[in-house]
Amino acid sequence: MTARVAVITGGASGIGRATCLKFAAKGDRVVVADFNEEMGRETVDQITANGGVAIYVKTDVSKQEDVESLINKAVETYGRLDIMFNNAGIGAGGMILDQDMEGYYKTIGVNQHGVAFGIMAAGRKMKELGNKGVIINTASVFGYLASHGTFAYQATKGAVRMMTQTAALELGAYGIRVVGIAPGGVDTPIIQGYKDMGIIDKLNASQMRGELIKPEAIANAVYLLSLEEADAINGSVVMVDDGYASFK
Repeated sequence: MTARVAVITGGASGIGRATCLKFAAKGDRVVVADFNEEMGRETVDQITANGGVAIYVKTDVSKQEDVESLINKAVETYGRLDIMFNNAGIGAGGMILDQDMEGYYKTIGVNQHGVAFGIMAAGRKMKELGNKGVIINTASVFGYLASHGTFAYQATKGAVRMMTQTAALELGAYGIRVVGIAPGGVDTPIIQGYKDMGIIDKLNASQMRGELIKPEAIANAVYLLSLEEADAINGSVVMVDDGYASFK
């Protein structure tokens, strides 16, 4: 059986790293994409130390040329493209009337434009190659639920929802599936950065089982969505939130 090729953005840490390790452990070839070169290469080192196959490609997903280059590098290296996981994301706080505009534009650039560029580049390449690939996008429960102080972040995640649905509609003609995940509170470096603000305690209380979700649990869900057995799931954004949205 030919090994699949998975491109994963934001692969240097958190959900991205956990997903890179998951796919590699299952025998897939992994392209680790991230702007943080040191941590991105650490992910590759972890994969290869466990017998997996991976390369690192430095990528700023807010730049379309970087994303196009990433996809081309993946195909040049491994000869195919089966999975594109548009996962890279950042958080920017601030109430609407006090919004830092530099943070606003940066969040839009990474979380929204980065996903759009990934869908476009991967979609074109999958169509060209004629393989039935799958594109998976990271949305969030905050693309559904309002919250104080996260205006830019929530705007991007709502956009990811609609981009997922629209892309699925348009790319289905080429046998390409497009799905999304909507994590709840996940124990990632972004969340840990808010530890002193008490946000982690609030997120713990918002999970049905009272604790943050581990990145590995999200990686498991992404892997399941990539399989042929999940072929009927298309255009959907799947909640992987331990009941956060229902509990709210």
